[in-house]
Amino acid sequence: MSGDRPTLPPVRLPSDAELARDALAVPLLARAVRLARWAGPGTRVGAGGELVDEQLPAAAEVLGLAGAQSPEPTESDEALAAQARADAEAEASEAWRVAVDTGLVEVEDPEADGPDGGDGDADGTVSAGAALELITSGSPQDILSLWLDALDVVFADATAPVLEDLAGAIGDDGEIDLDALDWNPEVEAEFLEGVLGNLYLLTVGEGGTDPVPVPLPVLAASMIVPDDMGEPTDDVLEQVSEAMMRLDDQFALLEPIGLVTYVPVDEALMVEDSEAGPDAVPSGDDEDVSRYGVVTLTPLGLHGIRSRMRDAGVEAPAVGDLAEKGADALLDGVAYFPEPAARAETEAWLARREPAAAARELLLAAKGTDPGAPLRRLHCQQSLALVGVEAEPAVRDVLDDPELGGLARVWLAELGAADVPPPPESMIFWLAVDTIAAQLDADGEPVELQELVEGLVGQHSGFFDAAWRVDHPATADVLEAMGRLHRDRKSAKEARKAAFKARSRSGR
Repeated sequence: MSGDRPTLPPVRLPSDAELARDALAVPLLARAVRLARWAGPGTRVGAGGELVDEQLPAAAEVLGLAGAQSPEPTESDEALAAQARADAEAEASEAWRVAVDTGLVEVEDPEADGPDGGDGDADGTVSAGAALELITSGSPQDILSLWLDALDVVFADATAPVLEDLAGAIGDDGEIDLDALDWNPEVEAEFLEGVLGNLYLLTVGEGGTDPVPVPLPVLAASMIVPDDMGEPTDDVLEQVSEAMMRLDDQFALLEPIGLVTYVPVDEALMVEDSEAGPDAVPSGDDEDVSRYGVVTLTPLGLHGIRSRMRDAGVEAPAVGDLAEKGADALLDGVAYFPEPAARAETEAWLARREPAAAARELLLAAKGTDPGAPLRRLHCQQSLALVGVEAEPAVRDVLDDPELGGLARVWLAELGAADVPPPPESMIFWLAVDTIAAQLDADGEPVELQELVEGLVGQHSGFFDAAWRVDHPATADVLEAMGRLHRDRKSAKEARKAAFKARSRSGR
């Protein structure tokens, strides 16, 4: 009876303004902005827009990445200092590439047919990019768009070949042999997108508000181990281990852009696991699992992955999406939301409307004989509870409505209102069918619904003899479900007979 359900649960995100503040504070984007403000006509870049090697120490110093030298360095100190300088220059180079690729700086390549004859040795010209102005004058949406561009740059880096593999694939002619590299950019990107999608689902499945630390083995296994596999084979465990090591490198790259917070794999485990073999993948002890890496999606990361999924055509709702839409869109939209998200979405919708008018709009949207109507009426009743006593006049206006009268009486009784007229028997049975139809659509056939069915049958003698005559589109379906749910064999048989009569009566 249910319609199309959303692919993912709704995520609860901070406001765009809060997310934009987070975006401006992430280390990599902040460094890219600093370099963009530092750069000028004298900044030397290569033909691809990259900073030339001679320029990197100055860029690292601007970013505060250049380490101090000991007064009398030992050989060991000098080695450490050299590594620190190399790391600093690599970080500066990465930040510069983000600045170039996001438009924070503009690089004009030298003309190929210029005075130098296009020999490739001339430097490009650097100037401030249009995106740099957005940092101080752009809207939150502008900032988030810029951050998403930066995320694209980092994502491309994360799915690039590992440097050690790349070095081994360079031929004598200096060209990269992609076949020897055994690297497929589409496969790499698809795998990482899948990992981030699973991380997103694990986060929003818990409400999408509080941080949800996910152990790296769990995330890797979610992509490798088939759902129907009992005990993973050694081959599968080895694949999980290899995926973990690749993800360890990738999350280390994704953390500086603010997508995740990440606790990397304990390096000591790499030695231990190489001795222990594929069975060393942890099985579940919290202390052991945390040593294998833990990743947590940030609120900014939730926004980023949701944006990427929506660009790919995936339905990824967020609480607040329906706030400016009509009551029909609200009641249909929250139909399959988890209860906390449905309540938050409804509160956001009500906050923009006058209570009495909102109640009337909700009641009007709840009417209908289509398959989704029973669940709309259930959520209408729950929404009216959030309106409170100011909804009472609108609710009393529908007491005689055949579709809403039962709902109205239940709501008024729960409110503790006086002078609630008793419902006619036909309305009682219509409401019973409508309520079960809504619960079937929302939850399938849980234990609570079984108790509801058995309670209704127990309260009304001759329930099925009256129920099959109910003029409701879902009568036959509801009676068939009652036949499956009722634990008393005699009552279940009566329900099935009643369902047959209902179908014969309706001609279906």
